Amino acid sequence: MESNQVNRRDFLQKAGSFLAAAPFVNGIDFSADDKPYLTFDFHAHPGLFFAKETKMYPGDGMLKKTLGDIKEGKLTGAFFALVADAKVIEIGPTGVKPSRSYEPNEAWAEYNRQIKILKDIISVNDLILATKASSLDDALKSKKTAAFISVEGGDFLEGNASHLDQMYQDGVRSVQLVHYHTNELGDLQTEQPMHNGLSAAGKEVVKKMNKLKMLIDLAHATEATTKAVCDITDAPIIISHSILQTGDNRPMAKRAISVDHAKMVARTGGVIGAWPSGFNTSFEEFLDNTLRLIDAVGVDHVGLGTDMDGNFKPVFSTYTQLPEWIQGLKSKGLKDDEVRKIVGGNAKRVLNKVL
Repeated sequence: MESNQVNRRDFLQKAGSFLAAAPFVNGIDFSADDKPYLTFDFHAHPGLFFAKETKMYPGDGMLKKTLGDIKEGKLTGAFFALVADAKVIEIGPTGVKPSRSYEPNEAWAEYNRQIKILKDIISVNDLILATKASSLDDALKSKKTAAFISVEGGDFLEGNASHLDQMYQDGVRSVQLVHYHTNELGDLQTEQPMHNGLSAAGKEVVKKMNKLKMLIDLAHATEATTKAVCDITDAPIIISHSILQTGDNRPMAKRAISVDHAKMVARTGGVIGAWPSGFNTSFEEFLDNTLRLIDAVGVDHVGLGTDMDGNFKPVFSTYTQLPEWIQGLKSKGLKDDEVRKIVGGNAKRVLNKVL
């Protein structure tokens, strides 16, 4: 029997087509809004800064361009992510794979190298070194960008939760437990499971991050790892950049998550950053996939995670696309208050709750 019910995504897309054709409805202007948008990116690598002084670094030109795009696009805030396994992974014909393991103390030395580079960049480029959600208000008032520091992968910790104390003092406010190299903390989507989800060391890190008030990021983590974290955390978690499964074997398909996986994050009060990677065939499909994510977890639990400058064939490749992103969401029929949640409001709520 066919259902007469129309799901939210279909309804909004039909409504959006109407609004796009007629921006003025009942005296309301749907084409513009004078109130500035608080915009936030849960995951970015401006200019691949973490690779500076290595053969992977593309030069200062990319960093300069992205910093300019941040200003032009009026990005309010973002997590600028160090990459914990950068020295032990390589890009090959089948994607990113681990090439070796760290030597003792090598990972912690790499952390200290990368954090210095990033803090120097923040200092000399008139960014706000952000450690509290209130930094977003400061950024809006000053028309600057709040740079929060995150770490992609728990490899820097070398299985030792006590390293988090120094990271916190350095300004790090989020740690993504796993990336592409299997570490001591938990299992990741692109390698064989080693820990049956979350290891004992991983559990200690989760508890320590809750105590320090650091945001736990489960991007790249398996569903089992995510469930194990959700079972013990007393704070909201995020998946900074991911996408819902589509049922076909696209590039990066291993990085997609199920609806159940996404709902676990939402139940903690957390947010999933919609990821505009080459998993999407176009910017338009990225908008549609964002609507699918909203259908799955609700409008209060979706944000943006561009993976800027570190993404695979991105369909959102510059912060000058932020206005296009905002208008694109409106064109799908989302109300202005819903759009404001997705582009930054949900991020601010989670940061207020956790930090």
